[in-house]
Amino acid sequence: MILELEKFHAFELAGWESIPDGYHQAFGSLTTQAIGPLLDAVRVKKGMKLLDIASGPGYIAAAAAKRGAIPLGVDFSKGMVDQAHLLYPDLDFREGDAEELPLGNGLFEAAVMNFGILHLARPEQAITEAHRVLRPGGRFAFSVWAKPEETIGFGIVLRAVEAHGEPRIELPEGPPFFRYSDAEECRQSLLLAGFTAPTVTKVAQVWRLPAGDGLFNAMKDSTVRTAGLLRAQKPTVLGKICDAMRAELAKYTKGDVVELPMPALIASAVKP
Repeated sequence: MILELEKFHAFELAGWESIPDGYHQAFGSLTTQAIGPLLDAVRVKKGMKLLDIASGPGYIAAAAAKRGAIPLGVDFSKGMVDQAHLLYPDLDFREGDAEELPLGNGLFEAAVMNFGILHLARPEQAITEAHRVLRPGGRFAFSVWAKPEETIGFGIVLRAVEAHGEPRIELPEGPPFFRYSDAEECRQSLLLAGFTAPTVTKVAQVWRLPAGDGLFNAMKDSTVRTAGLLRAQKPTVLGKICDAMRAELAKYTKGDVVELPMPALIASAVKP
């Protein structure tokens, strides 16, 4: 099991190294919708030291800085760190693994992770690490996608693969992608890491993409796990998957844009 998790970690790292700009273009307008609720959950204020874990393109750190906080972004992907420096050259971003943060104990008053927990081999360890680097009274919050029946974009691609493709492709096995889509799982994980007073709220989000193959292209070119699943399909099968996705997207299409409900859960808690 340990070897499999290491393979998954390496798979995710290699994937993120190759797609920083693609992710920014395809998902930036969507994942940034959770930023306000995340920062509200940790009660960001002027002068507060905040850690942006799995910082990706740096969106959270930038928003926290606008609120007067002092952010540090940490990501295991050098490509993502470089992308963050490109977008926000005045902010501090460093390479570092969420599962083993290269930081001392009790340095921050707040820590956040925006959809990053979904891509970790050992998410429980990352939550424990967030607890470690916080001061007593510090707050931690993370965002995840709601269940696939609610996050329409994921539901469409998964149904298309199930109907026309081979969903059991040999990819490194990681934790279930929708594990934390369950609010109780979020609460229990936070409690087990030593946090108190966990809360989980749902945030409405809408993903706007080009009509037609916009969703297919975003999933194939700007994700890691889903992209691996799609790219492993035979070309004829991939065409059928694409056609099925396009057909299901028709009811969400307005002119040349697709609008997909993609709600998120925001889980937060306090270090006693």
